[in-house]
Amino acid sequence: MHPDNPQRRSIGQVVALLRDGGLIAYPTDSCFALGCLAGNKDGMERIRQIRQLDDRHHFTLMCHDFAQLGQLVYLSNTVFRAIKAATPGSYTFILPATKEVPRRLLNVRKKTVGVRIPDHVVTRTLLEELGEPLLSSTLLLPGEDDPMTQGWEIKERLDHLVDAVIDSGDCGTEPTTVVDFSNDDEPVIIRKGAGDPAPFE
Repeated sequence: MHPDNPQRRSIGQVVALLRDGGLIAYPTDSCFALGCLAGNKDGMERIRQIRQLDDRHHFTLMCHDFAQLGQLVYLSNTVFRAIKAATPGSYTFILPATKEVPRRLLNVRKKTVGVRIPDHVVTRTLLEELGEPLLSSTLLLPGEDDPMTQGWEIKERLDHLVDAVIDSGDCGTEPTTVVDFSNDDEPVIIRKGAGDPAPFE
């Protein structure tokens, strides 16, 4: 798929596949991710199996814009300004979830969820066309230290496990920086990654 001007027909095919219960591997500004619709329990289980994750793993909801993100999480004015200044970008933010988020996606104890707005043309176009968030997890295979970053390699290794691989050539190579805002508006950096942590330190 063209990295700067993704073909609408191809995007439409991926959206149809997702709405039909599909699971995709797709590029982001941090690295490749596995994604399905938030309501797709089977897709979520397939991600768990591919990555060999337990029930404690936290998924991320990939959003197209702030309007979408704002439906999923509670934001104080302070947190809104901090996140607005850093998005779109390679950050995952952990925030208190609204009732729009399915219970199975929440941190049971804290009632939080991870959200992000990626800075990647193909992914943003896909999310815009889809009109809803994409349940996602970094494409990091069991026993490996680095996420997968090459579309052809992902197709070669996971072709029998995913329904489509979006290859637009350009992709990040490092997971997101994770910032937890769930405790009184004070940012806590959980993981330093592709996003510059300085604004939250």
